[in-house]
This record gives sequence, structure tokens and C-alpha cells, in this order.
Amino acid sequence: MQESSKIFSGTATKYLSEKIAAASGERLGEVSVARFSDGEFQPSFEETVRGELVFIVQSTFPPADNLFELLMMVDAAKRASAKRIVAVLPYFGFARQDRKDKPRVSIGAKLVANMLTAAGVDRIMTMDLHADQIQGFFEVPVDHLFASTIFLPYIKGLGLTDLVMAAPDTGGTKRANAYSKHLGCDMAICYKQRKVANKVDSMTVIGDVTGKNVVLVDDMIDTAGTLTKAADMMMDLGALSVRAVCTHAVLSGEAYERIERSSLKELIVTDTIPLRPAPGAPTAKIKQLTVAQLFADVIRRVRSHESISSHFIIA
Repeated sequence: MQESSKIFSGTATKYLSEKIAAASGERLGEVSVARFSDGEFQPSFEETVRGELVFIVQSTFPPADNLFELLMMVDAAKRASAKRIVAVLPYFGFARQDRKDKPRVSIGAKLVANMLTAAGVDRIMTMDLHADQIQGFFEVPVDHLFASTIFLPYIKGLGLTDLVMAAPDTGGTKRANAYSKHLGCDMAICYKQRKVANKVDSMTVIGDVTGKNVVLVDDMIDTAGTLTKAADMMMDLGALSVRAVCTHAVLSGEAYERIERSSLKELIVTDTIPLRPAPGAPTAKIKQLTVAQLFADVIRRVRSHESISSHFIIA
């Protein structure tokens, strides 16, 4: 039996929320955001949520207003007597801050988890967390979905021979290994060294890519420095072609220019984050796939108290 529910959207992710609602066969709930001259804002539900299962869709990419708007919407729903509140974060921002990697720094991902819990969420729904252990930062259930549900059919549809799945760094080894097992192909690993964030000093490739069609896989692409360097290196080592699949298209700094100049034949991303306008002519190398149907299906299953384990086949 399905619970009575409504889907609402934050400002930053309305483009995706509309597609999720349409795929669910529902309309998107009405929300208004009052903005004051000093930059302060106040979201408001323009319809009743009393006794409802409320889904609030908002990715928390910068600026921090996106996160704070989500927190305020959760608080508003709780104060309006919503029965249960599910925060749907297609992209969980601050996920790279999942540990103390040097003295006197914040664990940002844990702080975000604490704030969402304090605001009143009853459940979290997200996709391809930067680190799996972030699920343990919450004291409420976390539905951690994988974009492999979307990427695997696309990769198979390319019909590539001599396929190799590759991780752009050692942190992505588990993900690349899961893909390679599912596709029955070999894998390769890039080992990189950094002295400062967002800048790769050196990189080597572990594995044979000569005469292979390589597909790099990662949870996000930010400045594209690592990914494009890995693609160029693999082509230098004799790869036939190099593509990349990355769930979250952060694409900051000189990302677009690096992608256009690189040996990447294609970059496949999802719409968990909106593609910002590319400086100059947009690169034709980027292909965006939607996660709307996936989230719509999981929302339906949560509403009906059905299992969602079929979406956890591959990490």
C-alpha cells in the first residue's frame, strides 16, 4: 500500500525534480522562496504537507545557499506536521571532506549529516557518494544509489571490443573492479601523486592498455586535471580510445578547456548537477544521461515499502 506523498524541489535542482515528478506520474509540489535585499531568503510550502510523506529534492553543490535552502525546507516541512521527510540529494556536496587528512580541519561531510539530522530528516536518498562510509555518518536510513544502473547499459551499447575499465586513481579501484567484473573485461589503475589539492604532480598506469578501448570510471569530475591526464597517458601507451563515465559533473575551473584539449573521445555524465555554460563554444565531447527515472522508481518503492536492493547491484 502506497503512502500519501508529495515531491518538492529546491531552487538549484528544479530542472531534475520536474523530470523525477513526471517519471513518477505526479506533479511537483508548489514552493516559493522569498528573497530579501541583503541576500537572506525564506522557502515556504504553498500547499499542505500535514500527514504526508514529503520528498525534497536538492543537490548540495556550491554555493552553500543550496545546502541551507534544503535544511530550511526540511525544517519547514517538519513544523508543518509532515509525517516523514526524505531528503533526496542526487549530489551530496562536501563528500570529499570525509576524514581528517591533516591536522585542524573539519570533517565537512559529517557536519552536513549532523545538520540534516538536526533539521528533521527521516531518510536520505543519494547517489554515488565519494566515500561509502559517509552512510555511517547518519542515524537515519540512507538509500545509496549507483549510476552504474545507467552507465552499464550505455557502455554495453557502445559495442567496444578489447574493453578495459580503468580507475583514474587508487581510490576508484573498487568501483572500476566492480564494472570490470560485471562486463567481464580487464581493468587498469592510475597511480597519482599530489602536493596540493586539484593539481596532479605525477601519474603512472598499472595494467595493460595497449590496443585497448579504455573506459575510465569515477564518481565525479571536478577540474578534470586527473581524468584528462590519465586519458592522455593511456593514449601515449597505445590505447585505441579513451572514454570516461563520471556521475557528478562538477566541472569547475578550466575543466571544459581541458576536456576539449584532451585525448578523451567522450565524457558521459549524469544530471545530478546542472551543466554550467561552457566558456566559448561548448565541447561536443560531453554526453549527459538523466537519473530521473532511477530516482522516480526508488521514490515509488519507498512510498510502497518495497525493496530497492535491485539498484545496489554494483558499486
